[in-house]
Amino acid sequence: MADERDLLAMVARKDEASFQRLYDEFAKRVFRYALTLLRDQHLAEEVVQETMITVWSRANTYTGSSRVSTWIFGIARHKSYDILKGEKKGSRASQLPAIMDDPAPAIERQSRVREAIDSLPPDQREIIFLTFYENLHYKAIADLLEIPEGTVKSRMYHAKRRLAEALT
Repeated sequence: MADERDLLAMVARKDEASFQRLYDEFAKRVFRYALTLLRDQHLAEEVVQETMITVWSRANTYTGSSRVSTWIFGIARHKSYDILKGEKKGSRASQLPAIMDDPAPAIERQSRVREAIDSLPPDQREIIFLTFYENLHYKAIADLLEIPEGTVKSRMYHAKRRLAEALT
């Protein structure tokens, strides 16, 4: 199987099968990321579509200076923030994906964790998502968010502290 850079290079040459494989690899991940930022399922679905259209049409602009995933999440982030800029945020019920698969007692824990994550400021919630759900390193997150790595570490420290307080 081709790696992500090879797939993106083939997408840049308008290879539809490669685009389908890249879409299959990233659509759900982009959805979860957009959902973390927007907290609205329909808007997150819209971000997935707009992001993947941009990947298709702009794959030839990928410079290789970052991981393909970082480039794609950067597109999704910009699309999400464009939506946030265009609307006044009202209160929305959280629709974060399930964190645990355990039945019964885990449902209560899952709800508490979800509420605790939802209570974080958006910049800390984003760091938590990228670190724990997408397994990005602090450097990759700093590049994606265009902030110093120290800021990523600081936000993570404060997010963990708030989560610990909320969950104890």
